Amino acid sequence: MGAKTIAVLPLVGALYSTAAMADEGGASVWLPGQFASFASVPGDPGFSLEALFYFRKASATAGTSFSRGGGLLLGYDTTEQYLFLTPSYTFAEPVLNGQLWLGVTFSAGRADTSVWGVLTGPRGNAFSAAGSDSAAGISDLYPMASLKWQTGSHNVMTYIMASAPVGIYDPNRWAGVGMGHWAIDWGMGYTYMPVSPFEFSVTAGFTYNFINPTTKYQSGMDAHIDVGTSWSFSDSFYVGAAGYFFSQVSPDTGIGATLGDFRSRVAGAGPQVGWTLQLGRLATDFNVRGYKEFAAQNRPEGWNVYFTVSLSRLRRSGDKAP
Repeated sequence: MGAKTIAVLPLVGALYSTAAMADEGGASVWLPGQFASFASVPGDPGFSLEALFYFRKASATAGTSFSRGGGLLLGYDTTEQYLFLTPSYTFAEPVLNGQLWLGVTFSAGRADTSVWGVLTGPRGNAFSAAGSDSAAGISDLYPMASLKWQTGSHNVMTYIMASAPVGIYDPNRWAGVGMGHWAIDWGMGYTYMPVSPFEFSVTAGFTYNFINPTTKYQSGMDAHIDVGTSWSFSDSFYVGAAGYFFSQVSPDTGIGATLGDFRSRVAGAGPQVGWTLQLGRLATDFNVRGYKEFAAQNRPEGWNVYFTVSLSRLRRSGDKAP
């Protein structure tokens, strides 16, 4: 590696603080789009298991020009693959006249990250450098509770979720599968599901990020809205659309937060399809949805796919309803 290339490497590393990296690395505890259709509809009581495979590919670029010619162009690319497993229990006895659900999400994943930079001189001379990093292993833990109420076609939900930093985390690496700090998220949801095949759901919430004890950095508070709508062609098959909007509503603070009011934002939208199978005494629900992101600010932008499989015990005719 030549001396000119070595001189550019610090500029490539500067991408982490220059090109769309609010929320301490451009990632958030809340996964935009994790709620979609039927989010607030009560389920059958008893134990259930949900498996979610999540794939995301995103990128960001930033550049600046010099007053005497030339400039600096930086790029960042990331590919993420996660598996989330959520065992849960839905209570049959009402709690506050609603249905109580408790669950905890275990996660593991892999992240591949690459950065590059091109420095152009006033006479057209260009120097470039690139680097990459990969990380794989256990990610963070997410306990969650929700209460759901149903009145006719109207379904309402309130929830609270925590993020426990038990995953692999190294602040000196570009790639990582853990967040490195505690967080708490809470919100409410509503699903309109009349007798007709049409359904519409919206879920909104806030995330409070605690200070990262390793870096002394604290990400700002985040707000998010997930929506989903569907049309059921039968009791076991539906198609529709889903979307989300994510916005950081307060600035990052602490050591390292030197870029001022550096808030992140992104939106996404795309199609979804779902179907249900009965395997013995198990109800098996499948859902696939994809999002194309847009309007990103201080955050990588790309596309992502959710594939969800939910297993729950079918209720017998004599079982007590919630």
